[in-house]
Parts: sequence; C-alpha cells; structure tokens
Amino acid sequence: MKDGNIIDRIGEDVVLLDEDGRENAFEHILTFMYEGNKYVALSPIADEESAMDADEAEVALFRIISENGEDAYVSIDNEVLLDEVFAEFLDLMDEINEEEEEEKE
Repeated sequence: MKDGNIIDRIGEDVVLLDEDGRENAFEHILTFMYEGNKYVALSPIADEESAMDADEAEVALFRIISENGEDAYVSIDNEVLLDEVFAEFLDLMDEINEEEEEEKE
C-alpha cells in the first residue's frame, strides 16, 4: 500500500497566478510524495459556462518546492516525469477509492 506517500487529501481551495498575473482557482485534491519529492494535484474550479462544456475532470500536477520557508508550486516540464507523477496520482486515487468502498461495506 502506498498510503505512506499521501501527505494530504482534499482540502482548501488554492489560488495561483498564471504568467499574465491572472488569478486561477483550484480545488486541492491530493498532496503526495513521489521519488523523494512532494507533488500536489489540483483541479481547476470551472465557472458555470466552462463546467457545462467539460466532459471529464481536469487535474493539474505541480512539484512543491520550499522557497524562503514557503511552499511554491512549480510546473513539471519533463514529459516522462509528468507521466510518472500522473500514474502515481492515479494509483493513489484508486487506493483511496478502494478504501472508501471497503468502509461503506
């Protein structure tokens, strides 16, 4: 079981600035460890208009680094690493869902 990799589950909303300085709101899904680094999975909070167009949930993955004692989210530019981190995220979410199903029984 990989539960030792999970740092935090669904939590507060997060607001990030894009490269143009605009605020974008995200829902925190999961903070987890992968190969000694900390990562966060966020889901964009869609407005009503774009929510109606979305067929499936989106997930944004970031590496968390500490700068001056504060956490900073850094995009994952390496395509291979991004695929690995996404696969780890999916595995952890499957485990969480299985545990929740077992608790319901």
